[in-house]
Amino acid sequence: MSTVSRASLDQKLALAKRCSREATLAGAKAAAVATIASAIPTLASVRMLPWAKANINPTGQALIISTVAGMAYFIAADKKILSLARRHSFEEAPDHLKNTSYQGAGRPHPAFFRP
Repeated sequence: MSTVSRASLDQKLALAKRCSREATLAGAKAAAVATIASAIPTLASVRMLPWAKANINPTGQALIISTVAGMAYFIAADKKILSLARRHSFEEAPDHLKNTSYQGAGRPHPAFFRP
C-alpha cells in the first residue's frame, strides 16, 4: 500500500477547485446565452400568436425560459468537467499509454472495410 503525501493531496484539491470553477463559468455563459435565445421567441410568440396568448401565462413563460437556461447550464458544465478530466487523465498517464498511434499489421483490410 503506498502512502499519499499531503502536498499531492493539496495539488489535486487545487486542480479540482480550478476545474469546477471553469465548469461553473462555462455553464453560466451557456445559461446566459440560452436565456436570451429562448426568451426572445417565447415572448414574441406570446404577443403574436393567438394560441400562445391564450394559453401561456407569465408563469409558463418564466418556466420555459428558466428550464432552457437550467438545461444549458448543466449540459455545458458537464461537458467542461468531462473534457478537463479527459485532458488531465491523459497528462498523468504513463508514457506507454500516451502513444495512441495505430501500428497496423501491414495486411490488407477485409473486403467489408475497404473504402
